[in-house]
Amino acid sequence: MTVDREALQASWNRTRNHLDAARAHLTGLASIDLSATLEFLEHNELELAFDCLVDLGDDLDLPLTFWQHLDRAAREMGLYSDALPTPHLTAADLYRRHIAAASEQERPPLTQ
Repeated sequence: MTVDREALQASWNRTRNHLDAARAHLTGLASIDLSATLEFLEHNELELAFDCLVDLGDDLDLPLTFWQHLDRAAREMGLYSDALPTPHLTAADLYRRHIAAASEQERPPLTQ
């Protein structure tokens, strides 16, 4: 199997852009340490950077757009593949819970 290096680099760039957009929501927040996330991004460890962002955002009341950027990054990295073993709660699982809750909060109330 040959790997299309240009396609792989383009995918990494898209993923990085989504992660950077999510990270921007955390920049400047008190008591948020982004050093590990930045180090992982520096070394192209995109899944580890994703995990860090999910962990950092877990206890914060962040807007839906934060979680949407992480969703796009997760999809680009193929983190939702049914083929992946999931013996424990993953960052992607945790992310899914957050985006569902955030989506529900932004949904307009039903009118009768």
